[in-house]
Amino acid sequence: MQVNVTFRHVHPTAALRAYAEEKLARVNKYLRRPVDAHVILSVSKERHVAEITLNADHVILFAQEETHDLYSAIDLALDKLEHQAQKVAAKRKHHKGGPALRGPEPAPSEGGDRGAEPVRIRRVPARLFTVDEAVEQLAASRDEFLVFTNVESRQVAVLYRRQDGGYGLIEPEGR
Repeated sequence: MQVNVTFRHVHPTAALRAYAEEKLARVNKYLRRPVDAHVILSVSKERHVAEITLNADHVILFAQEETHDLYSAIDLALDKLEHQAQKVAAKRKHHKGGPALRGPEPAPSEGGDRGAEPVRIRRVPARLFTVDEAVEQLAASRDEFLVFTNVESRQVAVLYRRQDGGYGLIEPEGR
């Protein structure tokens, strides 16, 4: 990776240049074929500003930070760049290397699904509520759903938030 360091209103030092180049190496692992990076370090009164532009394969990343010290400005700007690079890498992995492109999954063995694990199990108590009480309870919480036992039917029901802001109720059919 080619790194250009520009100093504005500050004496150019080899230590600052080496620090910036060394820190840019940690962003390199997230990107394919990074082409070049341009680091601009400037000082104006009490403001120390680090601007970093990274041109990689079809991606341009930019971060700017201002602090009281150039070293900390470089660190903060590189943290931002690293976060952006992680997002780009995750997006590429999701779009380019998803399970659909890898081929069909192997068929399960005849022993059942002993090796398959559920994604997440959440056990909740099914407390006794009327539908109106359940709506009030769900409105007061930040949860997306509420499992409760309906007082009228004595059956377990699920109340959930709909995307339009309303509520939906799931009840089993009569037995």
